[in-house]
Amino acid sequence: MSKFGESFLDGKLYASQIRRWAIAARKAGTTDLPALRRQRSRARQLKTHLDRLLHIADERLALPMIGSSSFPKPHNADWAWRPELWRGPLPMPGLSSVKTKSMLGSEVTLFHDCDFSELTLRQLRNLREKDLAAYGLRMDVFKFDGSFLSLVIDLPDTAIKGLKRNHLLRMDAIVEMEKPLEIFARLNIKHGPNTEQIVRELPLNEENIRVEFDLAYSNLNEKLVERAWIDLIFEGPQMNQVILRDLTFSRRPRAQI
Repeated sequence: MSKFGESFLDGKLYASQIRRWAIAARKAGTTDLPALRRQRSRARQLKTHLDRLLHIADERLALPMIGSSSFPKPHNADWAWRPELWRGPLPMPGLSSVKTKSMLGSEVTLFHDCDFSELTLRQLRNLREKDLAAYGLRMDVFKFDGSFLSLVIDLPDTAIKGLKRNHLLRMDAIVEMEKPLEIFARLNIKHGPNTEQIVRELPLNEENIRVEFDLAYSNLNEKLVERAWIDLIFEGPQMNQVILRDLTFSRRPRAQI
């Protein structure tokens, strides 16, 4: 009974407040200025709280869920990761006229050698039901007078902890483009004074865009591994828009023969 009473009273109070503000809005054209000034001040205070509630509610109720790390992984994976840009909102969601070595978040850096940058980067919200990542990354490239363009994703320390030459590192991506171009993924692993590099071309004509880096064919010194990162290299990117709807990584030991 108590809960019913509280709910009933809340509803009556809500309806009363709605009517009050509706009447004030209708009469705003004829309300005397001192009263209108007070109403404006109160309306602005109320609007601040309502806007914040709507922003948070839209983020939490939209699909997919913010912070989600859910994605298909190999059954024997011993590490899996989705970078922060694809998991949750960044403090600065976008950059324009992006200079080389500019960072979006703390894990993604853009590199190029353009004399004049006509590049933009923007984090966008994924709202499609088939998307597992909460956010995506949109890159717009207009005139491009450079010789290279790459996005660098720094892999976390957990990616290299216990890393062995019998590991396979897998990258999965969902990519949309305005027009076809070539994208290459280069794995870089710094070990001591050397950096091991393995390059794979993304199969953009396939539904599931996936590449694997087999460390068995590398000269990796397991005892000296310091850090690792991925370069996404875009060939002929001018006058194009590329959207990375999702980007995930996983690691598993290769099958023993």
